[in-house]
Amino acid sequence: MPGFWSKGLNVAQPESAGGTEPETVLTEEASLLASLAEDLRVEPLAAEGTVLAQGAPLLRLRNPAGTVLAAPMAGRVGHLELGPGHRLRRVTLFREPAAGRHRHVLPGDAAAGPLRELLKASGLWSAFRSRPFGRMPGPEDVPAAIFAMALDTRPGAPDPVRAVAGAEEAFARGLAALQCLASEQVFLCRAEGPARLPEPPGVRVVTARALHPWGLAGFQIHRHFPAAIGRPVWDIAAEDVAAIGELLETGMLRETRLVSVAGGALRDARLVRTQAWADLRGLAQGHLKPGRNVILSGSVLEGRESRWLLPRDRQATVALPADPRRRTHWFLRALKGASRPLPLIPTAAVEHALGGVVPAMPLLRALSAGDGEAAARLGALSLLEEDLALADYVTCAEPRLSGLLGGLLQRIEAEEAA
Repeated sequence: MPGFWSKGLNVAQPESAGGTEPETVLTEEASLLASLAEDLRVEPLAAEGTVLAQGAPLLRLRNPAGTVLAAPMAGRVGHLELGPGHRLRRVTLFREPAAGRHRHVLPGDAAAGPLRELLKASGLWSAFRSRPFGRMPGPEDVPAAIFAMALDTRPGAPDPVRAVAGAEEAFARGLAALQCLASEQVFLCRAEGPARLPEPPGVRVVTARALHPWGLAGFQIHRHFPAAIGRPVWDIAAEDVAAIGELLETGMLRETRLVSVAGGALRDARLVRTQAWADLRGLAQGHLKPGRNVILSGSVLEGRESRWLLPRDRQATVALPADPRRRTHWFLRALKGASRPLPLIPTAAVEHALGGVVPAMPLLRALSAGDGEAAARLGALSLLEEDLALADYVTCAEPRLSGLLGGLLQRIEAEEAA
């Protein structure tokens, strides 16, 4: 499609932390709360009260079998709550710096099989996300392609290249490891301009302008290597690629990730290196404006209200709560009071919200009608709910387009499993 690279939007985000120097901040607590929708069935590998080194096995997942979740920091297991069927509800660690770091046993060679076992045993297997459907890959799954994302255009997101600063050799080592896992191609997605990260032979580099939603893996996958039933495509963040490279060199997991903390309820934005599952209240403390606030894990577009940094997120948004007295335009008020759902009104913003590479209105009509065959033909199997968050933002459609996509993907997945 000619000119598609010019599609996309610059979504305003107040008080971005992009220009500040990151500081290392480890919160005193780290917690993972699992929703019922996630259905995380686990086998605890440490009881309450156990002190674990950073990176030590904490939980073993039943699906994918043999995959481990590791302790994100050196700490004591304070709470471990399981529901029926060993469904994880909550696990919380309290920081114990003296517990040190756990060293994993490295494989004797870099073949795909031993590499898979190392990634599953260390917890880094959970850094991969498979499309269609957005699940953690199965233990024996082989992706046709893997996309390493060194570009993130969500409003307020930290620069993935900056997250890898100082670990460029580890990043190159991690990219080489990904080539052992993919059956066809490994892609490196980065912003236009001079290369700022290593680009090893055999890795295909694709570039895009820093407009949203081009920094989302779904649109890069749809453009360059569409996912399909029987041809899965994985994505992984650039910083996690560097973590794989560091693991292969040292046997230890990366201790922190680069996280931006921004939003209208902060006096000043922060760029920090902190642990996974970090306490977002702790990261925002001392930087809040007086008054009420809402903390989201993620960006202002798709973030979910949470006290804890969700596993894949690298930003937090501290926003002012919605003002119930704020009056909307009379036309929107009239539509909200109508007996039928809000209509989808074709605008240039909708085309931009889908990057110009997905046929916007045909896809949205297919989602609204629940037409799985048409949606798949138009590219839905490469997308996840987060990929339609910008479309939700510009259309104000009800029900939300991202929710319609999620429901449609669940139905397709159930039909394929039947």
